[in-house]
Amino acid sequence: MKAARFSVFGDPDVLDIVELPDPHPGPGQVRIAVRAAGVNASDWKKRRGLMDQELPQTLGYEAAGVVDEVGEGVTDVAVGDRVFGFCPDGAAQAELAVLAFYAPIPPALDFAAAAALPSSVETAMRALDQLGVENGSTLLVNGASGSVGSAAVQFAVARGARVIGTAGPSNHTYLRSLGAEPVAYGDGLAERVRELAPDGVDLALDVAGSGVLPELIGLAGGPEHVLTVADFAGARDHGVRFSRGDDGRAVHALTEIGPLIEAGGFAPPVVSTFPLAGIAEAHRAGESGRVRGKLVLLVG
Repeated sequence: MKAARFSVFGDPDVLDIVELPDPHPGPGQVRIAVRAAGVNASDWKKRRGLMDQELPQTLGYEAAGVVDEVGEGVTDVAVGDRVFGFCPDGAAQAELAVLAFYAPIPPALDFAAAAALPSSVETAMRALDQLGVENGSTLLVNGASGSVGSAAVQFAVARGARVIGTAGPSNHTYLRSLGAEPVAYGDGLAERVRELAPDGVDLALDVAGSGVLPELIGLAGGPEHVLTVADFAGARDHGVRFSRGDDGRAVHALTEIGPLIEAGGFAPPVVSTFPLAGIAEAHRAGESGRVRGKLVLLVG
């Protein structure tokens, strides 16, 4: 099969499309013929040598496609079913991928839209679970217009929470369409939030890592009411919880997202697509920060 890989660390030009042996699913796993695979910031961090140091490396933890082989004990899907989910081996940007956590693709979604969901919805759901967001909560989301932030907004609204979200002015209409009350980020953030919530908020989630944890702590009444998925150093310095996948993943988000989408309660992110052979271009686009929404590679 063809797969994305790099053998040295460096700029996007080190990425190659190579031939690798076909993978096979273990117990409880499925193999898919990949139709689309998500691209994330962790991909270019790996490529730069900022994360894993092993070489060579394959890439991709989320994909969507058609089941073509099932492992022992799999009874919930069959060959030919459309599914999306997580590839534990980090090798989803390929013609074939093994998924350990998966769910049926909602009928309203194509493969590209489905491949854009797993990482963002799992991260958002995990953060809300850890914060304890529930009906009646007032939640502040810092960085609410991105893929993780917009997922968190919509999941929180579905739980019955009031959501205030930070974003640039150009994204305020978008946040309102998701059910959030938008505020501009930057200097004076706390004052703008208090215009909407004079007594502050119950909980705050930081998905932007923009150095506003002290303001969030003040608005939420203490560091125990704040969680970040993007600012490890700030979390350490201010006593805020930092959420990471190895603390336990909220894979139930994969099955819960389908009914929400079908009921019109969740709008998938905007998707920018590239062919598998254009992976270097996708990395450049992601690193530039000029692409709105999710980057997805089209395969097959």
